[in-house]
Amino acid sequence: MVIPITGILAVSALLFVVGAVALITRRNAIAALMGVELMLNAANLNFVAAWRYFWPERMEAQVAVLIVITVAAAEAAVGLAIVLNLYRRFGTVDLEQIRLMRG
Repeated sequence: MVIPITGILAVSALLFVVGAVALITRRNAIAALMGVELMLNAANLNFVAAWRYFWPERMEAQVAVLIVITVAAAEAAVGLAIVLNLYRRFGTVDLEQIRLMRG
């Protein structure tokens, strides 16, 4: 069974929109970082779909996916370190409260 590319792109667009909404609306720093991760996963899905349907004999899309996954893992590690430092300094991870505490 072959899944049409329009279905894959629709799922990717839905993932990206959910990630963007989470990034924009969430006050919690961890939830905002999860929104960024969803957006990166949507981009990965687009890379794989384009590779599968347009260039199955070439490997550049898979290399790009591996690079994006590596960057996402590094972003998650750095983001967690930032969240831990924010919690140690301010006692909360609520971005609105941290913004108000800046003075």
